[in-house]
Amino acid sequence: MNEFQRRTGEINDLLCVLNLLNWDARTQMPPGGVKTRGQQMATVTALALERLLAPEYAASARALLRGAPDDRAAAQALEATSALGRVPEQLNRDLAVLRSEAQEAWVQAKAASNFALFAPYLRRMVNLNRQLADALGYQDHPYDALLNLYEPGLTSAGLRGLFAPLREHHVGLLREVMARPAPRSDFLRRPYPVQGQKAYCLKAAQRFGYDLERGRLDVSAHPFEISFTRQDVRITTRFQENFLNGALFGTLHETGHALYEQGIDPAYTRSVFASDLTGLYAVGGTSYGTHESQSRLWENRIGRSRAYWEAHFGDLQAQFPEQLADVNAQDFYRAVNEVRPSLIRVEADELTYDLHIMLRVDIERDLIAGELDVDDLPEVWNGRIQQDLGLSVPDDARGVLQDIHWSTGLIGSFPTYTVGNVMASQFYEAARRELPELESQLEQADYRPLLDWLTRHIYHHGRSRSAHELLMDATGRSLDPQPYLTYLSGKYREVYGLPG
Repeated sequence: MNEFQRRTGEINDLLCVLNLLNWDARTQMPPGGVKTRGQQMATVTALALERLLAPEYAASARALLRGAPDDRAAAQALEATSALGRVPEQLNRDLAVLRSEAQEAWVQAKAASNFALFAPYLRRMVNLNRQLADALGYQDHPYDALLNLYEPGLTSAGLRGLFAPLREHHVGLLREVMARPAPRSDFLRRPYPVQGQKAYCLKAAQRFGYDLERGRLDVSAHPFEISFTRQDVRITTRFQENFLNGALFGTLHETGHALYEQGIDPAYTRSVFASDLTGLYAVGGTSYGTHESQSRLWENRIGRSRAYWEAHFGDLQAQFPEQLADVNAQDFYRAVNEVRPSLIRVEADELTYDLHIMLRVDIERDLIAGELDVDDLPEVWNGRIQQDLGLSVPDDARGVLQDIHWSTGLIGSFPTYTVGNVMASQFYEAARRELPELESQLEQADYRPLLDWLTRHIYHHGRSRSAHELLMDATGRSLDPQPYLTYLSGKYREVYGLPG
């Protein structure tokens, strides 16, 4: 192990500790620990930054590059030190403390359905992120600096170009679908004991390839996946006794994230290729969009497919015989693909999901630009939900307070969900071209060939290749919404009996 690798390993260790503190705060920590936990996370963040910005670390990276100019790990480390070197130390500390305090304030505000309880924290978060954007630098829009943290190269202008055809397609198809009779779905909202849900969710995660020797499933207010190297990759979900979809598809979604992290090349453990050094986050996925492509692929392309439910509905029915006594696999498949405009993003169907993302992107872009005041968020949010989905928002908990993201400082991350949707279809179509037997394998509930293909083309590489490089290598094309649009159109025309 050379000096650069040794120092990188220490930085990654600290980032994993930071992840562990975060996981505990969101799953186990009592409310009284909020303030001290924020201070603890700020201290660990400062220690990681101290090592990252130490002159000796940059010197060790430059020494490697002199001998190997193409060394990607050293080059990525220098890019991170350059970016973070522009961010004031106090700003990093303020953000670390605020993240912990704001998360707890969000939990309390959501429980009380009172945005006013969270607004002061969000205002501070927006101000600090605006300072962060200014420190990092941007060419056209301050939002671009934040976007680049989560999806390198993504810009506000690029998003407009991506969103325009999606919005036109989704709104048009939604109009057609809503004119047709809805599938029966009453059985999804019957009482489903939580213990039974958890047992089935664990089985479903393992079925896809999630290794419980290196993972676990816990409960949190908002589902997430987090890792402390590929050897310890944890997922959470939330259970609702009277709604099966939330925990089921939330678990499949987080399982997709977990498969990515568990599939990272073991050689990259404690390395640059398992560390987002600029974002100060221990993660092996190369970008948020790439990560979302895998959660959405496993949740939707596989978990909501006809083949999946023809293979596994019997297991679910055996787990809940009374609740599903009058239901068959075809009924269940159509029910979980029902288009029903929803107030809640994580419960949205595939067709309306991106409309939720576009709302959030517009809001956070305007917040960062100073064109929208935090106090006006509920009014703006409620108006857009009415305009886009035809729904009236009854309270803040089911409106502007539903997502945890802004409380954790993830301003700029929402677009990556739609980017992930687009990438998921590109990767899936490429796998289908390369694996002629894939559809029949999936019908037989054999997920190993798909998992192996995804591991070979995506997971194994960690952060050693960019999202663009992975797309080009695996699919031969850069980001392209057409496969995604074709998939959605084909699925919903079949489910709703629409003409082709």
